[in-house]
Amino acid sequence: TDPTTDPTGGAIGLCGDEPPDGAMLAPPLPTYGGACPIIETGPDNLNVLPGITTIFNFPQMIDREFMVIAPEDLGADEVLPVIFMWHWLGGDAKGFYNRSEVQDATNFYRFIAVIPNGRQIEQGILFKWPFAITDSMAQMEQDFTLFEDMLACVAEQFNVDKECISSTGVSAGGLFTSQLAGHHGQRLASFISLSGGTGGATVKPWNPARHKMPAMVLWGGPDDFCIAVDFNQTSKDLEMHLESEGHFVVECIHNCTHATPPFEPPPEIPTYSAMWRFFLDHPYWIDPGTSVYQDEGLPDFYPEWCAVGVGNAEMRQGECGGSECQ
Repeated sequence: TDPTTDPTGGAIGLCGDEPPDGAMLAPPLPTYGGACPIIETGPDNLNVLPGITTIFNFPQMIDREFMVIAPEDLGADEVLPVIFMWHWLGGDAKGFYNRSEVQDATNFYRFIAVIPNGRQIEQGILFKWPFAITDSMAQMEQDFTLFEDMLACVAEQFNVDKECISSTGVSAGGLFTSQLAGHHGQRLASFISLSGGTGGATVKPWNPARHKMPAMVLWGGPDDFCIAVDFNQTSKDLEMHLESEGHFVVECIHNCTHATPPFEPPPEIPTYSAMWRFFLDHPYWIDPGTSVYQDEGLPDFYPEWCAVGVGNAEMRQGECGGSECQ
């Protein structure tokens, strides 16, 4: 079955397919060192794990909150991909859930979304997630540990497809997801940067990844700027490093500056299908640096402003609603 077929016609992604003989598989899922909370799904439930933050060089214990969204009609035997979603500076987990229409997407595409809340300024992090040059490695490791702990506890309660773990983020969350991919890429099958990236005067540089993972790099064109970060520059910096390391890249450039990507798919599929399908079309075991999109092309519902390969996207033309920088 063609995995790039419009989902209304049948197949939804390569995730869940049997890996070919001899393929490189993802490492075993992590285990949590304590007692995992009983995870409650849905947008009205915040699950809590203990975490550590560093304030003025002193470690302190804090609660780390996260939402888990699963298909509402989840079957007992379903084995599901998992995507982690890191929100923007002025947002939170509930806002990312609402903006991305996550429940509808998990119902339609059959996956689990894990959406944590970032740290506050009084908890030692200026921009919700540690990606800035002022953030210490210890502060970054605290959120890398949060990622591992959330994955471990979700996998303890649900049937998780370890070959299809992905990460995405918007703005501040996109900058952090790029750091997560560089430092913990051995866990990820793919990642999606939405007005994120690496480098520049404010953001930490790319860390060479230990695993070649397909990446979608999307941003709002040359005027995508928000709070001391030029996201046009950081996105291109990320692309440069991904290309030089041999990662497969889908590039998407809209013209709406620092704003919600203006996806306009057919009405019968979720609004952000391009993002969900990128994650679901790229399991861990595909040959490094490759993609089904290289042979088959992008699915038909992808916008014209996305293309395979760095430097190949033609920026969107048309009206926009203006910057949503916050």
